[in-house]
Amino acid sequence: MAQTEARIDKWLWAARIYKTRTLATDACKNGRITINGTQVKPSRTVKAGDTVGVRKPPVTYSFRVIQTIEKRVGAKLLPDILENVTPPEQYEILEMSRISGFVDRARGTGRPTKKDRRAIDDYAEQTPLFFDDAFDFDDDEE
Repeated sequence: MAQTEARIDKWLWAARIYKTRTLATDACKNGRITINGTQVKPSRTVKAGDTVGVRKPPVTYSFRVIQTIEKRVGAKLLPDILENVTPPEQYEILEMSRISGFVDRARGTGRPTKKDRRAIDDYAEQTPLFFDDAFDFDDDEE
């Protein structure tokens, strides 16, 4: 039953990285998927041992292929299919973007809401300005 190769778009869908095969195909076409560091087309085959990079901004996830499949499996079987080898720095980037979500607004979302504006103002009031007490220019006249 184990295959030696599988299409990357089918594998991404079967391994539950993307919800639909169409989303997986579009990700390949838009250059978000790499195999061993090389951007790939949806028809490219993946083999056991390959490292698949999936860019979902702001993070790039990395998975090592353990088994190639083209039929979707249950979530409990995923450890037999892939191994998550994403570096911890990527998860730190994800956490930082979650914390400072209102600072990096998506393009086209418009102006901040009243709630966002209040959060920005509260943050600005809590953040100390280092220039207030750092320099005392009055003592330079001696």
